Amino acid sequence: MKFLKVLGIIIVVLAVIILVGGMFLPKTYTVSRSAVINAPDSVIYKNIADYNEFLKWNPWSKMEPTATTKISGPVAQPEHLYEWEGKETGQGYMKTKSVEPYKMVDIELKFIKPFESLADTRFDIVPEGTGNKVTWTMSGENNLMGKWMGVFMSMDKMIGKDFEDGLKFLKEKSETGK
Repeated sequence: MKFLKVLGIIIVVLAVIILVGGMFLPKTYTVSRSAVINAPDSVIYKNIADYNEFLKWNPWSKMEPTATTKISGPVAQPEHLYEWEGKETGQGYMKTKSVEPYKMVDIELKFIKPFESLADTRFDIVPEGTGNKVTWTMSGENNLMGKWMGVFMSMDKMIGKDFEDGLKFLKEKSETGK
């Protein structure tokens, strides 16, 4: 009986630590990476805003080329939709929310599997020198589990390298046309 009482107290204390501690952890996250691409803004924009082109350079397509994908909706316009499902990449979709041709693409990113999550993903294209600086940003809200995961592994560490690889692939595709 004493064992059950001690176990109950431990469970209650842990629950309080998790809930109260979670209130002090970051509510939001942002991951951002940039690269200068020596190509016209129109080429870069098409490679981002047209999911038929995005599919050719995004790092997750390269990681799992056998993932099932479906692209629908008006190309490079709000409601343009890119859906995927794979063993390694999980399941989700990207839906264009708004665009400024040759300057910005704002995307709703929803992960369905292995866990549900909603994020805002944005690409900004700004002239820099003889090229264009592309900034890829993802931001969202942390639920309680996400807050605690962030203590051990930040979103920046989890996805930052993928953004760097993606920008490298976008640069290569935009500059060489391949």
